[in-house]
Amino acid sequence: MVIKDIVKFELLKSFRAQGFYKNLAVNLLLGFFALYMAAIFLFLGFSLDEILESIHDKLNPTELFCGAMIYIYAFGLIFRFFMQQLNTINLPPYQVLPVKRSALVNFLLLKPLFSLLNYFHLLVIVPFAIQSVAGYYGVTVAVQFVLSNIFMVWFNSLMASFLKRRFGSGFVTFVLMLLIFSGVVALDYFKIFSFFDISKQVFGFIVEKPFGAIIPLFLVLVAYGLNRVFFSKNYYPESFNKKIKADRNYNANLSFLNRFGVVGEIISMELKLILRHKRTKSILYMSAFFLLYGLIFYTRDAYKDMDGMLFFVAMFVTGLLMFMFGQWVVSWDSNHFDSLMTKNIPIRTYLSANYYLLIAFNVLCFVLTTPYFLFGMKIVYMHLAAFVFNSGVNVYLLIFLTTFNNKRIDLSKSSAMNYQGTTFKNFLIVFPIMFLPMIIVGVLSSFFSMAVALWTLTIMGVAGVVMHRQLMNLCVAQFNRRKYALAEGFRESE
Repeated sequence: MVIKDIVKFELLKSFRAQGFYKNLAVNLLLGFFALYMAAIFLFLGFSLDEILESIHDKLNPTELFCGAMIYIYAFGLIFRFFMQQLNTINLPPYQVLPVKRSALVNFLLLKPLFSLLNYFHLLVIVPFAIQSVAGYYGVTVAVQFVLSNIFMVWFNSLMASFLKRRFGSGFVTFVLMLLIFSGVVALDYFKIFSFFDISKQVFGFIVEKPFGAIIPLFLVLVAYGLNRVFFSKNYYPESFNKKIKADRNYNANLSFLNRFGVVGEIISMELKLILRHKRTKSILYMSAFFLLYGLIFYTRDAYKDMDGMLFFVAMFVTGLLMFMFGQWVVSWDSNHFDSLMTKNIPIRTYLSANYYLLIAFNVLCFVLTTPYFLFGMKIVYMHLAAFVFNSGVNVYLLIFLTTFNNKRIDLSKSSAMNYQGTTFKNFLIVFPIMFLPMIIVGVLSSFFSMAVALWTLTIMGVAGVVMHRQLMNLCVAQFNRRKYALAEGFRESE
């Protein structure tokens, strides 16, 4: 009964929040996107049996799926560790009421398990189980296959929450987990040690043997128990003081930036903001995965003649951090925007600092994506043209258009499934910046050649660099027109 009341209060809090109704258009758009993704997952579920049949001659689709499960759920655990937002509850109001501590802890732990996102994979699993698993092993094994996958998702959700609460989600942890996962994949790829075979045997036993689903269920109970033990020692906020102190190791020595005057100090402040807060750190980690986006397209023959799409990929990966941070370049400072506007900092200086920071992000992404040059000279030319276009055109568009986004952003919350501060304006900002160059390349390459298209965008980028002062004047004038609307919007709490 207590759990039911807590759920009721949390739902009322969500629906009564001002942000729920202000961002209703965004929520509806995301709902349509979710339906679109659900349709893709469902199509994949009905096609997976045929796809896996064509991959291997000796192993059937179920055996191949079981062999890949260790990688699927290992990657899922890492992704959840950095992207999954920890469930929270406002404890003080309940601590003075006759509510058992165990009820509050159970609510915190079990609430994420009821999220619909945890069951999106069933759109793939259930059709595959009906078509393939039931055909090879029977209905009982198919049901056990579905249950085992559900239990593994529960385990990932609970284990990711425990690891995140216990060890934090710092950059060192991110690199360490990524290296371990990459090492496991490399060992299997170079046939030094086959985790695929181990996974095939273990999950094959779980799926095929009677009551095999008890094993993943046992793992769920272990993960739940670890969380309960953690909360038994860290129930009160004072218990986290040492952890919080230990997690604040983001004060990197950025004193060298002070040599560049006020611009350097602002850049240093922005970098510290990125490294200290959950929202910005989540985007930073997520960008590391998106840098691999090019592998989906550059390795497929089906896309080699789609010049517009290939340039879109080149522009995306070479300017990834610039796009991810640039669309909120002013909103990141929403918590202290009023204070910032009272300082003796010229608007041009403030915007110039953000400009140089975005250019630095652009250079970093370009350097990190140079391994794509191994795919041929066409990729080299596209990346160079995309880099110049991003540095000479898109960076100014981001700074100019971001002034229309006046929603406050809570940096203390993770960015995973967090659309606070996101409005339809964000989509209007990103769409022309990302898709207009793709259309230009597609049209020019169709009527003339790819070389003409790339040279056109390169010349536009060079022109933007040459006209830096004039374009920054436009951005400064736009900011001055919008600064009071920005300040008013940032004062509103959702």
